[in-house]
Amino acid sequence: MHTVVVGTSGTTAEDVIAVARGRARVELSAEALAALAAAREIVDALAAKPEPVYGVSTGFGALATRHIGPELRGRLQRNIVRSHAAGMGPRVERDVVRALMFLRLKTVASGHTGVRPEVARTMADLLNAGITPVVHEYGSLGCSGDLAPLAHCALALMGEGEAEGPDGTVRPAGELLAAHGITPVELREKEGLALLNGTDGMLGMLVMALADLHRLYTSADITAALSLEALLGTDTVLAPELHAIRPHPGQGASADNMLRVLAGSGLTGHFQEDAAPRVQDAYSVRCAPQVAGAGRDTLAYARIVADRELASAVDNPVVLPDGRVESNGNFHGAPVAYVLDFLAIVAADLGSIAERRTDRLLDKNRSHGLPAFLADDPGVDSGLMIAQYTQAALVSEMKRLAVPASVDSIPSSAMQEDHVSMGWSAARKLRTAVDNLTRIIAVELYAATRAVELREGLTPAPASRAVIEALRAAGVAGPGPDRFLSPDLAGADAFVREGLLIAAVEPVTGPLA
Repeated sequence: MHTVVVGTSGTTAEDVIAVARGRARVELSAEALAALAAAREIVDALAAKPEPVYGVSTGFGALATRHIGPELRGRLQRNIVRSHAAGMGPRVERDVVRALMFLRLKTVASGHTGVRPEVARTMADLLNAGITPVVHEYGSLGCSGDLAPLAHCALALMGEGEAEGPDGTVRPAGELLAAHGITPVELREKEGLALLNGTDGMLGMLVMALADLHRLYTSADITAALSLEALLGTDTVLAPELHAIRPHPGQGASADNMLRVLAGSGLTGHFQEDAAPRVQDAYSVRCAPQVAGAGRDTLAYARIVADRELASAVDNPVVLPDGRVESNGNFHGAPVAYVLDFLAIVAADLGSIAERRTDRLLDKNRSHGLPAFLADDPGVDSGLMIAQYTQAALVSEMKRLAVPASVDSIPSSAMQEDHVSMGWSAARKLRTAVDNLTRIIAVELYAATRAVELREGLTPAPASRAVIEALRAAGVAGPGPDRFLSPDLAGADAFVREGLLIAAVEPVTGPLA
């Protein structure tokens, strides 16, 4: 089993995904344990002084003006966790919660939070035992950290609240900890606050969305190529010298992907052989690399932000190497929230252009000889008419999800927290957008492969044939009379979602960008 070692200098996107979605174990490095112990000595020394220190011997937020005596500090830390575990709504997915827990452990291990080594060990123990706290959809404003989601995780460390065991059953967290021989933590000065103050939920969802979107952008290049081929379009617009004179990296990568998928096709370039001669393909076909490429470049910027955040220690206050414990605003989610919103915008546009290509494939007036709706017997059969309706409904929702969350701010904590990022909300809607985009690309794949097969007498590209053969082998049927369509669309969705589309193409094309 793969093991992820957490040190003091952050983590990688690959490690986040390995822990969140895989079965990777987590270990703390000797360096991290030493840094935890050193920082804790500083916090203990401050706790012994009569002067108040925020988070150590004071209340929190708007209540920070009250000095808390030593006899109440353990209760103070427990109370912040209990009171902040105020989430509502549906349960958040297991991979999101595991990413959240792992990323909080990453910051704790930095040695800047003042948390004791035994607390960090218990955090790792929960991950390794497969215990996933129950976290709810609503409760984070993306500032002062993902407070409610992180509080529900901290509550489980205390042996309180509910959690899901490795068998998927939800039980009281205390029972699950006992069943796995894990001793609940007794929080001390600053520790409750340190477990709540981070952008970990929104960052975890960003990291996973970036991985998913990379797969989807490559998949969309493949389906765009299949649609171009089915529409008897020209691949001359994909020539590298054309993209070199507008040198956006993503554009060039998408054009190269499409060109490689289309290599050896006998369907491209039939402009003068149909009843309606064309000089140029429609924008949804001709400009596919420009639209997908701009999205790819947006992903590249979002990865820069994610990598910076993965290397960060987000807490308030923080323990500095010179022994100071200083308040700060590093918990504000704006950097992450913005790119989450940017990604929702480009995902919506990629879905929109894919839907336009599908519609063109189904319209006998624009498909250059294909039957109406790709039906077996148009009029008796409706073909893929309603598949496009479903795709259009998904695109419409994508456009609504593209409305930025990060431009909103609702003041909280008696106006102490008077500008918040709504980064958690941006992440949640992006997660839905990624799911929708997968389905939209799946519908284009389903339509384009059927259309290619209907071009009798013309030979598709070897990569196209490989896709069609793999899709049919996966149980997704080809052209024919009307049938119950939903299972076919679900099969196409799984084919895209599980990376089988890319896996079918790359043995022919070589690795795609």
